[in-house]
Amino acid sequence: MIRKSLFVLLLLLPVAASAQYQEAPSQADSTLVLTLDDALRIALSENIAVKVADLEVTRQEYAQKGSYSSLFPQINASGSFQRTLKKQVMYMGGGSSSGSGSGSGSGGGMASMLSGALDPINYYIQELMKQHPGAIAPYTPPATDPEESSSNGGGIEVGRNYTWSAGVNAQLPIVNFQLWESLAISGDQVELAVEQARESRLGMVASVKQAYYAVLLAKAAYDVYDAVYQNAVENYKLTEMRYNAQKASELDFTRAKSSLASAIPNLFNADHAIEIALWQLKAVIGLDLDKEIDVAGFLDDYAQEMFRDITEGGEASLEHNSQMIQLQKQAEMLSRQIRMQQYAYIPTLSLAFAYNYNAMAEDLEFKNYNWTPYSYVGLSLNIPIFSGFQRYHSIKQTRVQARELELQRTNAERQLRIAIRQSISSMDTAMKTYDAAKDALESAEKAFDIALKSYQVGKSTLTDLNNTELVLTQTRLQVSQAVYSFILAKAGLEQTLGYDYTEEKQ
Repeated sequence: MIRKSLFVLLLLLPVAASAQYQEAPSQADSTLVLTLDDALRIALSENIAVKVADLEVTRQEYAQKGSYSSLFPQINASGSFQRTLKKQVMYMGGGSSSGSGSGSGSGGGMASMLSGALDPINYYIQELMKQHPGAIAPYTPPATDPEESSSNGGGIEVGRNYTWSAGVNAQLPIVNFQLWESLAISGDQVELAVEQARESRLGMVASVKQAYYAVLLAKAAYDVYDAVYQNAVENYKLTEMRYNAQKASELDFTRAKSSLASAIPNLFNADHAIEIALWQLKAVIGLDLDKEIDVAGFLDDYAQEMFRDITEGGEASLEHNSQMIQLQKQAEMLSRQIRMQQYAYIPTLSLAFAYNYNAMAEDLEFKNYNWTPYSYVGLSLNIPIFSGFQRYHSIKQTRVQARELELQRTNAERQLRIAIRQSISSMDTAMKTYDAAKDALESAEKAFDIALKSYQVGKSTLTDLNNTELVLTQTRLQVSQAVYSFILAKAGLEQTLGYDYTEEKQ
Protein backbone atom coordinates (compact mmCIF):
# COMPACT_ATOMS: atom_id res chain seq x y z
CA MET A 1 0.00 0.00 0.00
CA ILE A 2 2.88 2.39 0.79
CA ARG A 3 4.47 1.74 -2.58
CA LYS A 4 1.15 2.22 -4.34
CA SER A 5 0.60 5.52 -2.53
CA LEU A 6 4.07 6.76 -3.50
CA PHE A 7 3.49 5.74 -7.08
CA VAL A 8 0.16 7.61 -7.24
CA LEU A 9 1.84 10.69 -5.75
CA LEU A 10 4.53 10.43 -8.40
CA LEU A 11 1.84 10.33 -11.05
CA LEU A 12 0.20 13.46 -9.71
CA LEU A 13 3.39 15.58 -9.81
CA PRO A 14 3.46 16.02 -13.61
CA VAL A 15 -0.26 16.78 -13.61
CA ALA A 16 0.24 19.54 -11.04
CA ALA A 17 3.21 20.93 -12.99
CA SER A 18 1.19 20.87 -16.21
CA ALA A 19 -1.74 22.66 -14.56
CA GLN A 20 0.58 25.28 -13.12
CA TYR A 21 2.15 25.88 -16.53
CA GLN A 22 -1.25 26.11 -18.19
CA GLU A 23 -2.46 28.68 -15.66
CA ALA A 24 0.66 30.85 -15.75
CA PRO A 25 -0.08 32.71 -19.03
CA SER A 26 -3.51 33.71 -17.74
CA GLN A 27 -1.98 35.76 -14.92
CA ALA A 28 -1.83 39.06 -16.77
CA ASP A 29 -0.58 40.93 -13.75
CA SER A 30 2.62 38.85 -13.43
CA THR A 31 3.25 37.37 -16.88
CA LEU A 32 4.00 39.38 -20.02
CA VAL A 33 2.68 37.60 -23.10
CA LEU A 34 4.66 38.60 -26.19
CA THR A 35 4.00 38.24 -29.86
CA LEU A 36 6.91 38.16 -32.28
CA ASP A 37 6.33 41.80 -33.20
CA ASP A 38 6.28 42.77 -29.53
CA ALA A 39 9.57 40.99 -28.93
CA LEU A 40 11.18 42.70 -31.92
CA ARG A 41 9.99 46.16 -30.88
CA ILE A 42 11.31 45.68 -27.36
CA ALA A 43 14.63 44.41 -28.66
CA LEU A 44 15.03 47.38 -31.00
CA SER A 45 14.81 49.71 -28.01
CA GLU A 46 16.48 47.63 -25.29
CA ASN A 47 19.09 45.47 -27.01
CA ILE A 48 22.65 46.39 -25.96
CA ALA A 49 24.23 45.76 -29.35
CA VAL A 50 21.71 48.05 -31.06
CA LYS A 51 22.33 50.80 -28.50
CA VAL A 52 26.09 50.55 -28.99
CA ALA A 53 25.70 50.71 -32.78
CA ASP A 54 23.48 53.80 -32.54
CA LEU A 55 26.01 55.48 -30.25
CA GLU A 56 28.74 54.71 -32.77
CA VAL A 57 26.71 56.49 -35.45
CA THR A 58 26.38 59.50 -33.17
CA ARG A 59 30.12 59.47 -32.50
CA GLN A 60 30.93 59.42 -36.21
CA GLU A 61 28.52 62.30 -36.82
CA TYR A 62 30.32 64.38 -34.22
CA ALA A 63 33.64 63.43 -35.81
CA GLN A 64 32.36 64.61 -39.20
CA LYS A 65 31.23 67.92 -37.75
CA GLY A 66 34.62 68.31 -36.10
CA SER A 67 36.39 67.77 -39.42
CA TYR A 68 34.51 70.71 -40.95
CA SER A 69 36.24 72.98 -38.44
CA SER A 70 39.29 72.90 -40.72
CA LEU A 71 37.41 75.11 -43.17
CA PHE A 72 37.05 77.89 -40.61
CA PRO A 73 39.79 80.23 -39.41
CA GLN A 74 41.96 78.77 -36.68
CA ILE A 75 42.22 81.61 -34.15
CA ASN A 76 44.58 81.37 -31.18
CA ALA A 77 45.67 83.76 -28.47
CA SER A 78 49.24 83.74 -27.18
CA GLY A 79 51.29 85.44 -24.51
CA SER A 80 54.90 85.29 -23.41
CA PHE A 81 57.27 86.70 -20.79
CA GLN A 82 61.06 86.73 -20.91
CA ARG A 83 63.66 87.70 -18.36
CA THR A 84 66.94 88.52 -20.05
CA LEU A 85 69.93 87.01 -18.25
CA LYS A 86 72.60 88.29 -20.67
CA LYS A 87 71.83 90.92 -23.25
CA GLN A 88 72.95 90.70 -26.83
CA VAL A 89 75.83 92.92 -28.00
CA MET A 90 75.76 94.75 -31.32
CA TYR A 91 78.90 95.97 -33.11
CA MET A 92 78.99 98.75 -35.68
CA GLY A 93 81.81 100.01 -37.87
CA GLY A 94 84.77 98.26 -39.40
CA GLY A 95 87.34 98.57 -36.59
CA SER A 96 88.84 95.67 -34.72
CA SER A 97 87.19 94.77 -31.43
CA SER A 98 90.61 94.38 -29.86
CA GLY A 99 92.00 97.53 -31.40
CA SER A 100 94.92 99.39 -29.85
CA GLY A 101 96.04 102.97 -30.51
CA SER A 102 94.09 106.20 -30.70
CA GLY A 103 90.78 106.03 -32.51
CA SER A 104 91.36 102.58 -33.97
CA GLY A 105 88.77 100.78 -31.81
CA SER A 106 85.21 99.87 -32.78
CA GLY A 107 83.94 102.99 -31.01
CA GLY A 108 86.14 105.18 -33.18
CA GLY A 109 85.04 103.38 -36.31
CA MET A 110 81.42 103.87 -35.37
CA ALA A 111 81.92 107.61 -34.62
CA SER A 112 83.71 108.17 -37.91
CA MET A 113 80.93 106.38 -39.76
CA LEU A 114 78.15 108.41 -38.09
CA SER A 115 79.87 111.79 -37.96
CA GLY A 116 79.09 112.77 -41.51
CA ALA A 117 75.43 111.76 -41.16
CA LEU A 118 74.92 113.63 -37.89
CA ASP A 119 76.53 116.96 -38.92
CA PRO A 120 73.37 118.45 -40.49
CA ILE A 121 71.32 117.41 -37.45
CA ASN A 122 73.82 118.99 -35.03
CA TYR A 123 73.88 122.22 -37.03
CA TYR A 124 70.04 122.37 -37.04
CA ILE A 125 69.90 121.82 -33.26
CA GLN A 126 72.49 124.56 -32.60
CA GLU A 127 70.50 127.07 -34.70
CA LEU A 128 67.32 126.26 -32.73
CA MET A 129 69.16 126.76 -29.44
CA LYS A 130 70.37 130.20 -30.58
CA GLN A 131 66.88 131.30 -31.63
CA HIS A 132 65.11 129.80 -28.58
CA PRO A 133 67.46 129.69 -25.65
CA GLY A 134 66.39 127.10 -23.06
CA ALA A 135 63.80 125.45 -25.29
CA ILE A 136 66.02 122.50 -26.03
CA ALA A 137 68.32 121.08 -23.42
CA PRO A 138 71.61 119.88 -24.67
CA TYR A 139 71.96 116.09 -24.80
CA THR A 140 74.39 114.64 -22.34
CA PRO A 141 75.38 111.07 -23.22
CA PRO A 142 75.28 108.57 -20.37
CA ALA A 143 78.51 107.84 -18.68
CA THR A 144 80.00 104.55 -19.78
CA ASP A 145 81.90 102.23 -17.57
CA PRO A 146 85.32 101.66 -19.11
CA GLU A 147 85.47 98.14 -17.68
CA GLU A 148 82.02 97.27 -19.07
CA SER A 149 82.90 98.75 -22.45
CA SER A 150 86.11 96.79 -22.42
CA SER A 151 84.28 93.55 -21.54
CA ASN A 152 81.86 94.07 -24.46
CA GLY A 153 84.73 94.65 -26.83
CA GLY A 154 83.46 98.10 -27.67
CA GLY A 155 79.97 96.83 -28.65
CA ILE A 156 76.52 98.10 -27.65
CA GLU A 157 74.15 95.98 -25.53
CA VAL A 158 70.71 95.57 -27.10
CA GLY A 159 67.38 94.83 -25.38
CA ARG A 160 65.81 95.20 -21.95
CA ASN A 161 65.69 93.03 -18.88
CA TYR A 162 61.96 92.23 -19.18
CA THR A 163 60.06 91.47 -22.39
CA TRP A 164 56.27 91.03 -22.55
CA SER A 165 54.23 89.94 -25.56
CA ALA A 166 50.52 89.18 -26.10
CA GLY A 167 48.27 88.90 -29.12
CA VAL A 168 46.13 86.80 -31.43
CA ASN A 169 46.86 85.04 -34.69
CA ALA A 170 44.60 83.39 -37.27
CA GLN A 171 45.11 81.10 -40.23
CA LEU A 172 42.58 80.15 -42.92
CA PRO A 173 43.11 77.55 -45.68
CA ILE A 174 42.20 78.88 -49.10
CA VAL A 175 43.39 76.15 -51.48
CA ASN A 176 43.89 72.69 -49.95
CA PHE A 177 42.72 69.71 -52.01
CA GLN A 178 43.82 67.22 -49.37
CA LEU A 179 41.59 68.88 -46.79
CA TRP A 180 38.57 68.87 -49.06
CA GLU A 181 39.00 65.18 -49.85
CA SER A 182 39.40 64.31 -46.18
CA LEU A 183 36.02 65.94 -45.50
CA ALA A 184 34.44 63.62 -48.07
CA ILE A 185 36.08 60.63 -46.34
CA SER A 186 34.54 61.76 -43.04
CA GLY A 187 31.11 61.66 -44.66
CA ASP A 188 31.78 58.12 -45.91
CA GLN A 189 32.74 57.08 -42.39
CA VAL A 190 29.37 58.27 -41.10
CA GLU A 191 27.57 56.28 -43.81
CA LEU A 192 29.67 53.23 -42.95
CA ALA A 193 28.74 53.57 -39.27
CA VAL A 194 25.06 53.82 -40.21
CA GLU A 195 25.33 50.63 -42.24
CA GLN A 196 27.12 48.86 -39.40
CA ALA A 197 24.28 49.87 -37.09
CA ARG A 198 21.83 48.46 -39.62
CA GLU A 199 23.80 45.21 -39.65
CA SER A 200 23.53 45.05 -35.86
CA ARG A 201 19.77 45.47 -36.09
CA LEU A 202 19.52 42.77 -38.75
CA GLY A 203 21.52 40.39 -36.57
CA MET A 204 19.40 41.28 -33.57
CA VAL A 205 16.17 40.62 -35.48
CA ALA A 206 17.46 37.22 -36.59
CA SER A 207 18.52 36.36 -33.02
CA VAL A 208 15.12 37.36 -31.60
CA LYS A 209 13.33 35.27 -34.20
CA GLN A 210 15.51 32.25 -33.48
CA ALA A 211 14.92 32.57 -29.73
CA TYR A 212 11.19 33.09 -30.22
CA TYR A 213 10.89 30.09 -32.53
CA ALA A 214 12.88 28.00 -30.04
CA VAL A 215 10.25 28.72 -27.38
CA LEU A 216 7.49 27.67 -29.76
CA LEU A 217 9.34 24.45 -30.60
CA ALA A 218 9.86 23.68 -26.91
CA LYS A 219 6.16 24.25 -26.22
CA ALA A 220 5.20 22.03 -29.16
CA ALA A 221 7.46 19.28 -27.83
CA TYR A 222 5.94 19.74 -24.38
CA ASP A 223 2.44 19.28 -25.85
CA VAL A 224 3.55 16.07 -27.54
CA TYR A 225 5.10 14.60 -24.40
CA ASP A 226 2.14 15.76 -22.34
CA ALA A 227 -0.18 13.84 -24.69
CA VAL A 228 2.07 10.80 -24.31
CA TYR A 229 1.87 11.14 -20.54
CA GLN A 230 -1.91 11.48 -20.56
CA ASN A 231 -2.22 8.38 -22.75
CA ALA A 232 0.13 6.49 -20.44
CA VAL A 233 -2.04 7.43 -17.43
CA GLU A 234 -5.21 6.26 -19.19
CA ASN A 235 -3.52 3.05 -20.33
CA TYR A 236 -2.25 2.40 -16.82
CA LYS A 237 -5.71 2.85 -15.31
CA LEU A 238 -7.29 0.61 -17.93
CA THR A 239 -4.63 -2.06 -17.55
CA GLU A 240 -4.92 -1.94 -13.77
CA MET A 241 -8.69 -2.47 -13.97
CA ARG A 242 -8.24 -5.37 -16.34
CA TYR A 243 -5.47 -6.82 -14.23
CA ASN A 244 -7.62 -6.67 -11.10
CA ALA A 245 -10.40 -8.38 -13.05
CA GLN A 246 -7.90 -11.03 -14.16
CA LYS A 247 -8.36 -10.04 -17.82
CA ALA A 248 -4.81 -8.76 -18.29
CA SER A 249 -1.55 -10.45 -17.54
CA GLU A 250 0.94 -9.26 -15.02
CA LEU A 251 3.32 -8.57 -17.90
CA ASP A 252 0.89 -6.07 -19.44
CA PHE A 253 0.34 -4.41 -16.08
CA THR A 254 4.10 -4.09 -15.54
CA ARG A 255 4.57 -2.68 -19.02
CA ALA A 256 1.84 -0.10 -18.45
CA LYS A 257 3.47 0.96 -15.22
CA SER A 258 6.88 1.16 -16.93
CA SER A 259 5.48 3.24 -19.83
CA LEU A 260 3.95 5.67 -17.38
CA ALA A 261 7.15 6.01 -15.40
CA SER A 262 9.23 6.59 -18.55
CA ALA A 263 6.86 9.33 -19.74
CA ILE A 264 7.45 11.46 -16.66
CA PRO A 265 11.14 12.39 -17.30
CA ASN A 266 10.35 13.43 -20.86
CA LEU A 267 7.64 15.75 -19.56
CA PHE A 268 9.98 17.32 -17.01
CA ASN A 269 12.72 17.76 -19.63
CA ALA A 270 10.28 19.43 -22.02
CA ASP A 271 9.13 21.81 -19.30
CA HIS A 272 12.76 22.64 -18.48
CA ALA A 273 13.46 23.27 -22.19
CA ILE A 274 10.67 25.86 -22.24
CA GLU A 275 12.17 27.62 -19.25
CA ILE A 276 15.64 27.72 -20.83
CA ALA A 277 14.22 29.01 -24.14
CA LEU A 278 12.34 31.78 -22.33
CA TRP A 279 15.52 32.83 -20.51
CA GLN A 280 17.33 33.00 -23.82
CA LEU A 281 14.54 35.10 -25.32
CA LYS A 282 14.61 37.52 -22.38
CA ALA A 283 18.37 37.87 -22.68
CA VAL A 284 18.21 38.61 -26.41
CA ILE A 285 15.46 41.24 -26.23
CA GLY A 286 17.00 42.88 -23.15
CA LEU A 287 14.43 42.07 -20.45
CA ASP A 288 15.15 41.24 -16.83
CA LEU A 289 15.69 37.50 -16.40
CA ASP A 290 13.37 37.52 -13.37
CA LYS A 291 10.51 38.94 -15.43
CA GLU A 292 7.81 36.34 -16.15
CA ILE A 293 7.04 36.18 -19.87
CA ASP A 294 5.34 33.86 -22.30
CA VAL A 295 4.96 33.79 -26.07
CA ALA A 296 1.72 33.93 -27.98
CA GLY A 297 0.70 31.58 -30.76
CA PHE A 298 1.79 28.11 -31.78
CA LEU A 299 4.37 26.67 -34.09
CA ASP A 300 1.68 25.41 -36.45
CA ASP A 301 0.62 29.01 -37.07
CA TYR A 302 3.77 29.45 -39.20
CA ALA A 303 3.06 26.40 -41.35
CA GLN A 304 1.23 28.55 -43.89
CA GLU A 305 4.43 30.54 -44.50
CA MET A 306 6.12 27.40 -45.78
CA PHE A 307 4.53 27.78 -49.20
CA ARG A 308 5.50 31.39 -49.90
CA ASP A 309 8.34 32.26 -52.25
CA ILE A 310 10.60 34.55 -50.28
CA THR A 311 12.45 35.68 -53.41
CA GLU A 312 9.10 36.70 -54.99
CA GLY A 313 9.73 34.70 -58.11
CA GLY A 314 13.10 36.31 -58.87
CA GLU A 315 16.71 35.49 -58.18
CA ALA A 316 17.93 36.27 -54.67
CA SER A 317 19.86 39.54 -54.81
CA LEU A 318 22.62 40.82 -52.53
CA GLU A 319 21.73 44.43 -53.28
CA HIS A 320 20.62 45.04 -49.69
CA ASN A 321 23.10 42.76 -47.97
CA SER A 322 24.78 44.75 -45.22
CA GLN A 323 28.19 43.09 -45.58
CA MET A 324 28.37 43.83 -49.30
CA ILE A 325 27.26 47.43 -48.75
CA GLN A 326 29.98 47.91 -46.13
CA LEU A 327 32.63 46.50 -48.44
CA GLN A 328 31.44 48.84 -51.18
CA LYS A 329 31.68 51.81 -48.78
CA GLN A 330 35.18 50.78 -47.77
CA ALA A 331 36.22 50.54 -51.43
CA GLU A 332 34.93 54.07 -52.03
CA MET A 333 36.81 55.33 -49.00
CA LEU A 334 40.06 53.76 -50.24
CA SER A 335 39.53 55.37 -53.65
CA ARG A 336 39.11 58.76 -51.97
CA GLN A 337 42.16 58.10 -49.82
CA ILE A 338 44.27 57.47 -52.96
CA ARG A 339 43.09 60.77 -54.43
CA MET A 340 43.84 62.54 -51.16
CA GLN A 341 47.38 61.16 -51.20
CA GLN A 342 47.81 62.26 -54.81
CA TYR A 343 46.67 65.76 -53.86
CA ALA A 344 49.69 65.93 -51.57
CA TYR A 345 51.70 66.88 -54.70
CA ILE A 346 49.53 70.00 -55.21
CA PRO A 347 50.63 73.28 -53.54
CA THR A 348 48.49 74.68 -50.75
CA LEU A 349 47.60 78.29 -50.12
CA SER A 350 46.52 79.77 -46.80
CA LEU A 351 45.78 83.20 -45.37
CA ALA A 352 47.54 84.32 -42.16
CA PHE A 353 46.87 87.22 -39.79
CA ALA A 354 48.46 88.29 -36.52
CA TYR A 355 48.08 91.20 -34.08
CA ASN A 356 50.48 91.41 -31.14
CA TYR A 357 51.44 93.91 -28.42
CA ASN A 358 55.02 94.04 -27.14
CA ALA A 359 56.64 95.82 -24.23
CA MET A 360 60.26 95.94 -23.04
CA ALA A 361 61.40 97.45 -19.72
CA GLU A 362 64.14 97.41 -17.15
CA ASP A 363 61.72 97.01 -14.20
CA LEU A 364 58.30 95.56 -13.29
CA GLU A 365 56.35 98.81 -13.07
CA PHE A 366 53.54 98.03 -15.52
CA LYS A 367 51.99 101.49 -15.41
CA ASN A 368 55.09 102.95 -16.99
CA TYR A 369 55.30 100.36 -19.78
CA ASN A 370 55.14 101.50 -23.37
CA TRP A 371 53.12 98.89 -25.30
CA THR A 372 53.72 98.87 -29.04
CA PRO A 373 51.46 96.99 -31.47
CA TYR A 374 52.69 94.71 -34.22
CA SER A 375 50.36 93.19 -36.85
CA TYR A 376 50.46 91.67 -40.29
CA VAL A 377 48.29 89.88 -42.85
CA GLY A 378 49.64 87.74 -45.65
CA LEU A 379 49.44 84.67 -47.85
CA SER A 380 51.39 81.47 -47.31
CA LEU A 381 52.14 79.21 -50.27
CA ASN A 382 53.47 75.72 -49.56
CA ILE A 383 54.92 73.89 -52.58
CA PRO A 384 55.86 70.23 -51.94
CA ILE A 385 59.06 69.29 -53.76
CA PHE A 386 60.64 66.18 -52.26
CA SER A 387 59.71 64.02 -49.27
CA GLY A 388 61.98 61.03 -49.66
CA PHE A 389 59.38 59.13 -51.80
CA GLN A 390 57.03 58.99 -48.81
CA ARG A 391 54.01 60.17 -50.79
CA TYR A 392 54.82 57.79 -53.64
CA HIS A 393 55.01 54.72 -51.40
CA SER A 394 51.87 55.74 -49.50
CA ILE A 395 49.89 55.73 -52.74
CA LYS A 396 51.29 52.32 -53.67
CA GLN A 397 50.39 50.94 -50.24
CA THR A 398 46.79 52.16 -50.46
CA ARG A 399 46.38 50.72 -53.94
CA VAL A 400 47.52 47.31 -52.69
CA GLN A 401 45.02 47.60 -49.86
CA ALA A 402 42.29 48.37 -52.41
CA ARG A 403 43.17 45.22 -54.39
CA GLU A 404 43.03 43.18 -51.16
CA LEU A 405 39.59 44.59 -50.42
CA GLU A 406 38.39 43.69 -53.91
CA LEU A 407 39.49 40.08 -53.39
CA GLN A 408 37.74 40.01 -50.01
CA ARG A 409 34.60 41.38 -51.64
CA THR A 410 34.66 38.65 -54.28
CA ASN A 411 35.12 35.95 -51.65
CA ALA A 412 32.39 37.41 -49.42
CA GLU A 413 29.95 37.48 -52.31
CA ARG A 414 30.76 33.85 -53.08
CA GLN A 415 30.19 32.81 -49.47
CA LEU A 416 26.93 34.73 -49.30
CA ARG A 417 25.70 33.06 -52.48
CA ILE A 418 26.42 29.71 -50.85
CA ALA A 419 24.56 30.78 -47.71
CA ILE A 420 21.54 31.79 -49.80
CA ARG A 421 21.48 28.45 -51.57
CA GLN A 422 21.83 26.60 -48.28
CA SER A 423 18.92 28.51 -46.78
CA ILE A 424 16.71 27.93 -49.81
CA SER A 425 17.68 24.25 -49.88
CA SER A 426 16.89 23.92 -46.16
CA MET A 427 13.51 25.56 -46.71
CA ASP A 428 12.75 23.26 -49.62
CA THR A 429 13.77 20.20 -47.59
CA ALA A 430 11.64 21.38 -44.67
CA MET A 431 8.61 21.75 -46.95
CA LYS A 432 9.05 18.24 -48.32
CA THR A 433 9.58 16.87 -44.83
CA TYR A 434 6.47 18.67 -43.61
CA ASP A 435 4.33 17.22 -46.40
CA ALA A 436 5.60 13.71 -45.74
CA ALA A 437 5.25 14.08 -41.98
CA LYS A 438 1.66 15.38 -42.29
CA ASP A 439 0.70 12.32 -44.34
CA ALA A 440 2.47 10.06 -41.89
CA LEU A 441 0.75 11.83 -38.98
CA GLU A 442 -2.70 11.08 -40.36
CA SER A 443 -1.81 7.40 -40.74
CA ALA A 444 -0.20 7.28 -37.29
CA GLU A 445 -3.23 8.87 -35.62
CA LYS A 446 -5.54 6.42 -37.36
CA ALA A 447 -3.34 3.46 -36.40
CA PHE A 448 -3.20 4.61 -32.79
CA ASP A 449 -6.98 4.98 -32.58
CA ILE A 450 -7.43 1.48 -33.98
CA ALA A 451 -4.82 0.01 -31.61
CA LEU A 452 -6.36 1.81 -28.63
CA LYS A 453 -9.87 0.55 -29.36
CA SER A 454 -8.55 -2.94 -30.00
CA TYR A 455 -6.69 -2.88 -26.70
CA GLN A 456 -9.77 -1.63 -24.88
CA VAL A 457 -11.82 -4.60 -26.14
CA GLY A 458 -8.95 -6.99 -25.56
CA LYS A 459 -8.15 -7.79 -29.20
CA SER A 460 -4.55 -6.44 -29.10
CA THR A 461 -1.75 -6.27 -26.59
CA LEU A 462 -0.25 -3.30 -24.80
CA THR A 463 2.91 -3.76 -26.83
CA ASP A 464 0.99 -3.08 -30.04
CA LEU A 465 -0.51 0.03 -28.49
CA ASN A 466 2.87 1.30 -27.29
CA ASN A 467 4.44 0.75 -30.71
CA THR A 468 1.74 2.77 -32.49
CA GLU A 469 1.99 5.49 -29.87
CA LEU A 470 5.78 5.69 -30.34
CA VAL A 471 5.31 6.15 -34.09
CA LEU A 472 2.66 8.81 -33.42
CA THR A 473 4.98 10.68 -31.04
CA GLN A 474 7.87 10.65 -33.50
CA THR A 475 5.65 11.84 -36.32
CA ARG A 476 4.29 14.75 -34.29
CA LEU A 477 7.81 15.81 -33.41
CA GLN A 478 8.83 15.56 -37.07
CA VAL A 479 5.99 17.89 -38.09
CA SER A 480 7.01 20.47 -35.50
CA GLN A 481 10.68 20.11 -36.38
CA ALA A 482 9.93 20.64 -40.09
CA VAL A 483 8.07 23.89 -39.40
CA TYR A 484 10.85 25.05 -37.07
CA SER A 485 13.57 24.23 -39.63
CA PHE A 486 11.71 26.17 -42.31
CA ILE A 487 11.13 29.38 -40.32
CA LEU A 488 14.68 29.23 -38.94
CA ALA A 489 16.15 28.97 -42.45
CA LYS A 490 13.76 31.72 -43.57
CA ALA A 491 15.02 34.04 -40.82
CA GLY A 492 18.62 33.38 -41.86
CA LEU A 493 17.77 34.07 -45.50
CA GLU A 494 16.08 37.34 -44.58
CA GLN A 495 19.20 38.42 -42.71
CA THR A 496 21.42 37.51 -45.67
CA LEU A 497 19.23 39.37 -48.14
CA GLY A 498 19.11 42.40 -45.83
CA TYR A 499 15.37 42.48 -45.21
CA ASP A 500 14.76 45.29 -42.73
CA TYR A 501 12.11 44.93 -40.05
CA THR A 502 9.70 47.85 -39.78
CA GLU A 503 6.41 48.15 -37.98
CA GLU A 504 4.67 49.33 -41.16
CA LYS A 505 5.94 46.51 -43.39
CA GLN A 506 7.09 43.49 -41.46
